[in-house]
Amino acid sequence: MTHKPQIRIPATYMRGGTSKGVFFRLQDLPDAAQMPGAARDALLLRVIGSPDPYGKQIDGMGGATSSTSKTVIIDKSSKPDHDVDYLFGQVSIDKPFVDWSGNCGNLSAAVGPFAISAGLVDASRIPRDGVAIVRIWQANIGKTIIAHVPMTDGAVQETGDFELDGVTFPAAEVQLEFMDPAAEEEGAGGSMFPTGNLVDDLEVPGVGTLKATMINAGIPTIFVNAEAIGYTGTELQDAINGDEKALAMFETIRAHGALRMGLIRHLDEIATRQHTPKIAFVAKPADYVSSSGKPIKAGDVDLLVRAMSMGKLHHAMMGTAAVAIGTAAAIPGTLVNLAAGGGEREAVRFGHPSGTLRVGAEAALVGGEWAVKKAVMSRSARVLMEGWVRAGAV
Repeated sequence: MTHKPQIRIPATYMRGGTSKGVFFRLQDLPDAAQMPGAARDALLLRVIGSPDPYGKQIDGMGGATSSTSKTVIIDKSSKPDHDVDYLFGQVSIDKPFVDWSGNCGNLSAAVGPFAISAGLVDASRIPRDGVAIVRIWQANIGKTIIAHVPMTDGAVQETGDFELDGVTFPAAEVQLEFMDPAAEEEGAGGSMFPTGNLVDDLEVPGVGTLKATMINAGIPTIFVNAEAIGYTGTELQDAINGDEKALAMFETIRAHGALRMGLIRHLDEIATRQHTPKIAFVAKPADYVSSSGKPIKAGDVDLLVRAMSMGKLHHAMMGTAAVAIGTAAAIPGTLVNLAAGGGEREAVRFGHPSGTLRVGAEAALVGGEWAVKKAVMSRSARVLMEGWVRAGAV
């Protein structure tokens, strides 16, 4: 019997923020995978090791969590005043599915460093020492991200003393600006608040009627109050991820929120939209101990937030959800803003399972509607491995 050889593709395995993913230059992919479609999805599924009925992704590069089952494709940008196009694919662990419906804010921190090292940014825009400004077109959602990448001796600086809760070792700081972060989602009319309200009564069969802030910023996100669903906002992963009843409840809330936001037309469509929208629950500050054993005091944060990603409680916070948190916190009257004490604010520090994170956003009323010019936060990134990835016989 004749067997096909493995496909060998240039790739870089990178950490960005609290996520990891396999990065490709578009030109390095096989011809059939350079275009969106089944061939591309099949290749990326094989690279990551999905679908895996064992849920471990042993036969691939994935790490069996939503934070580590990710792929990125980068190319020189065809957009004016942009350096690179960035496309993100969230790979399902147990299903043959790649979700292209949203961005990964954490891996956004690695896009600039990868693009510079891969020769995709014009050399005239890269200082030998200082900070390189990389203008990124986020192709999934059609938005601009500005990455501030530190440079030393003509190379991307990866080492440093910037600490990020959820990441073990310090590294160089990469500041990200998410420009005009209100997502222009199909069915949502491009509105930051697709229902027209800062807070809605969301009817969820089997759960009840919940107060909810549904926002398109960074990534479509549904915020509910922790106490309304029986939580305190201090929970860690083990309190939720082993509770099948709780996971089913969150998925039900997410489905009904997505329908209300106009992201899906029928409830059963939520199965094909795993990456978006996100669902998160908020609470006022309280003392808790993070997953690393670090005590977090109520006085250290403005509010508590826990968020679900791909059906599980996230170990820290998705970068895109952090943008949604910062944006909602800046708008008086949202559930996020109220949990943080209400009033006007340009930045918020929130507690998540791994520690704390600060994100800034400037909001203003424009023509009777809320608008946010940009959201800003700092992450870090570094190359973990580079060379070629073997994709099996696809």
